[in-house]
Amino acid sequence: MIRKIIFFENHFIEFYQKQNSKVKGKIQYAFELIKQVNKVPEKFLKHLTGTKGLYEIRIEYQSNIYRIFCCIDKGKLVVLFNGFQKKTQKTPKKEIEKAIKLMEKYFEQKK
Repeated sequence: MIRKIIFFENHFIEFYQKQNSKVKGKIQYAFELIKQVNKVPEKFLKHLTGTKGLYEIRIEYQSNIYRIFCCIDKGKLVVLFNGFQKKTQKTPKKEIEKAIKLMEKYFEQKK
């Protein structure tokens, strides 16, 4: 295993529990890739431009697009924050802001 995935608070879990089994399967697939593949394709994990260390895990199922925000701590630990279903081309600013706040809180609590 290259990376380990953990959840910070309950935001991701609450999002995950609302999804159907097919979407959950796609999320699990993306997680396995992130855990085991050294260079994860941008199709699945992409750094968000203009943010300091915030990434999005990208999941597509049928015509739906889902995003899960995360950061990578010390290169080996993927910390999941919030997830949502994307309804428009642009990622909602409030979701990005929420993820940034969670990331800051995570690193603050770690000290």
